[in-house]
Amino acid sequence: MISVESLTRVYGELTAVDGVSFEIGKGEVVGLLGHNGAGKSTIMKMLTGYLEPTSGAIRVDDLVMGRDTRAIQARIGYLPENCPVWPEMTVIDFLSYHAQLSGVARVKQDAAIARAIRRTALTAKATSRIETLSRGYRQRVGVAQAILHDPEIVILDEPTNGLDPTQVREMRGLIRELAETSTVIVSTHVLQEVQAVCKRVLIMRAGRLEVDERIEALERASGLTLATDRDLDAPLAALEGVTAVAREGMANGRYTYRLDATEEAAPAVARLVCDSGAALYALEPRRRDLETVFAEVNGGAAHAA
Repeated sequence: MISVESLTRVYGELTAVDGVSFEIGKGEVVGLLGHNGAGKSTIMKMLTGYLEPTSGAIRVDDLVMGRDTRAIQARIGYLPENCPVWPEMTVIDFLSYHAQLSGVARVKQDAAIARAIRRTALTAKATSRIETLSRGYRQRVGVAQAILHDPEIVILDEPTNGLDPTQVREMRGLIRELAETSTVIVSTHVLQEVQAVCKRVLIMRAGRLEVDERIEALERASGLTLATDRDLDAPLAALEGVTAVAREGMANGRYTYRLDATEEAAPAVARLVCDSGAALYALEPRRRDLETVFAEVNGGAAHAA
């Protein structure tokens, strides 16, 4: 569906995006993460055709950005981070205007607007002036305009920004619904939102793509954690199935080890500890969550932005 090859964007001496490549298939929901300045917004602007790359290529099926920019844009719905709305317009008038901009046939506009209002739970505010709406409702108006024309690709920058917990749950449900017919890219600073709705994550750092992986694969066990009361560095390192041993700490007479080993090696580790006469306080798989992976990529800073 979407193919990005060696995408680069340079501003003077600053390389905002540096040789980024990835592919996204139809129906995927992909999270785009990274600190401020990591290159997320620049990538989204290039994906939507609002910014030309310095080099590299963006393809959507057989279309190429640059040669077929208008055709690609017609297949995209986009919610920028700072949702641009006309405060003096009512919700219906704003959506009617965007329906015309998006090329929705006149005979289909009323149905498209009604459907977008229903999907974003805006029915009670449909005739309200946008300037009277809360930030959360304005955000929903932005999502409604992004999905008016039933786009094949939906790009959402901070879609839950300003929403209360109930609205967040509704937005998650909408994103899952969109994924039934569209490819969805979600950029957010809330790691929990990516875990809740995305199957795959792209993590940017300093303009480079550092991680491109399915979330379930990231969260698989990545070794063993062992706590015992004896120094077992050498015996553990010699144990079959253990490829690396790192002592993480020693406190209150207990040694804590991080072992690079599969879960299948756990029985052998337990036997070694018991045969040595040491006490076994803990032996468990080491599992990572998205926050841990994000922190690893960014040198310990686990807060995305």
